[in-house]
Amino acid sequence: MTLSGAVWFGNAVLSKYRTKDTETSTDLGIIQTATLTLLGLIIGFTFSMAIARYDLRQTYEEAEANAIGTEFLRADLLPSKTAETVKGLLNEYLDQRILFYSKQDHETAKEITRRTIELENAMWNELLPVARTQSTPTTALVISGMNDVINSQGYTQAAWWNRIPTAAWWLMAAIAIGANMLVGFGARNFKRNVGLFMIFPAMIAVSFFLIADIDSPRGGVIRIDPRNLIDLKHNINAVHSSALTMGGKK
Repeated sequence: MTLSGAVWFGNAVLSKYRTKDTETSTDLGIIQTATLTLLGLIIGFTFSMAIARYDLRQTYEEAEANAIGTEFLRADLLPSKTAETVKGLLNEYLDQRILFYSKQDHETAKEITRRTIELENAMWNELLPVARTQSTPTTALVISGMNDVINSQGYTQAAWWNRIPTAAWWLMAAIAIGANMLVGFGARNFKRNVGLFMIFPAMIAVSFFLIADIDSPRGGVIRIDPRNLIDLKHNINAVHSSALTMGGKK
């Protein structure tokens, strides 16, 4: 609406001050071309920023799944009782990480983060006695894996907080409004071709929506699908079910 209103304002109000001599028309064409080119470049750069952040969030989701899966295997190097406890905590932690990527309200997201931190502390506290009493390369390997699990969660959270700056949005909106006003200002048959002139603000609005949607990790239509984490959950459940079946046969 704002962009369409800018086109109308440019034609209905500003065009009254437009002279019809050839030199002025030529100058107006130069200004319109420069402004539209600048708008296109800024939209392109902003879209590139949004895509880069989206790709980064996808990369960290894969890294989280790898870190959790590796630590789940390394847990077998621990004493049997500690190994079972750590595996159970990792399984619950994996559930929370999958929930983190789903669409939810602010309060639910805060609760997931709180529970995630609790599980991280519980897993770390479970490993501390073993690390203090058994300072072996094997124990160090397990501790290192747990560090990777916790660090990967922190990297993911930082990537979700990393959004396109508000100042960039204001700058892009200001240039878009100015460009639409210039389109309306230079229009000579606006009333006869209103629908035609509304295509430009509509395309700009769609571009803004696409950028905002990609840049929004929790809301919108385009979101990160935790495929790697879900696949890891299925694999862990399959291994657990197989172990229970083999144990029952014995």
